Amino acid sequence: MIEVIKYTEEWNEKWDDFVHSSNNGTMFHLQKFLEYHVPGKFQFNHLLFIKKKKIFAVLPGSLIDGVFESPIGASYGSIVTKDIKFFEAMEIVSSLLEYGRKNRIREFLLTPAPMIYEKYQNQNLDFAMLWQGFNFQLHYISSAIKLHDEKEILERFSPTVRRNIRKTFNDFKLRVEVNDKYDEFYPILVENKARHGVKPTHSYEDLIKLKKLLPNRLKLFMVYHEEEPIGGSLMFYPNRQVALCFYNMLKYEYSDYKPIHRVMYEVVKDAKENGYQYVDIGVSQDTKAVNPMTPSMSLIEFKEKFDAKTIMRNTFHIKL
Repeated sequence: MIEVIKYTEEWNEKWDDFVHSSNNGTMFHLQKFLEYHVPGKFQFNHLLFIKKKKIFAVLPGSLIDGVFESPIGASYGSIVTKDIKFFEAMEIVSSLLEYGRKNRIREFLLTPAPMIYEKYQNQNLDFAMLWQGFNFQLHYISSAIKLHDEKEILERFSPTVRRNIRKTFNDFKLRVEVNDKYDEFYPILVENKARHGVKPTHSYEDLIKLKKLLPNRLKLFMVYHEEEPIGGSLMFYPNRQVALCFYNMLKYEYSDYKPIHRVMYEVVKDAKENGYQYVDIGVSQDTKAVNPMTPSMSLIEFKEKFDAKTIMRNTFHIKL
């Protein structure tokens, strides 16, 4: 039997230990990550699945007006497990639905990390949810670069990108540094986002706080022309499988120098050297479209120049 209970602070350390040892957990499932938010910003209502007095699964999220949503205040959520068998996945889902009915939860909205984040790729949980009444509500198109030894990194990129990167080595003499100069990175990021009428997901203070809380999970790559910062990429490392390119930025007056091409080469090279399996370069939706699933063709085509392939980020939904 699996018992579902609400998270309390006494479970904090055991929760994070479980996520670290899980099959599909990421930094976004950690209490240490979720607690960076200003207290009261979100109404968290995390759940634990207990079997034989031990954590069997965890589910971060929020419950508002009868709707349980996961993630809240993070990129990925849904149920975190170890490498479970199919009957165990069925037990977890049935226990969640039973808990929901007993506690007057009207809906569940769950968005897990894509399959590439799993140590052992296994869709038991997805099928168990669909079999027991969940449906897909949304699909977002993401792009990821599979890291392997079949080809040298540069040779996998499109001819134009290869040529531009080689120019940065020779003609433009750009240099890339890994540093913590968020004060140089963030203002340019804000300017870039403003061009599209949006703001960064994180404030400057958020990023500084996250870097202090999870120092090994963030890495800032900065591109310089002489002493001028002209581009950069902020990488998150959600787990040992995937390096996530969370933010790219560039000074548009230096766009002819192709700093994004160069920094993409550096982050892929670094991820490969450090044993990651994929570089996730994020979703590619047209944020101005009425339908949130509308793909941004230009962004997808740009990512494909780096040999990125489509992965989907799916949202599961059920009304009880």
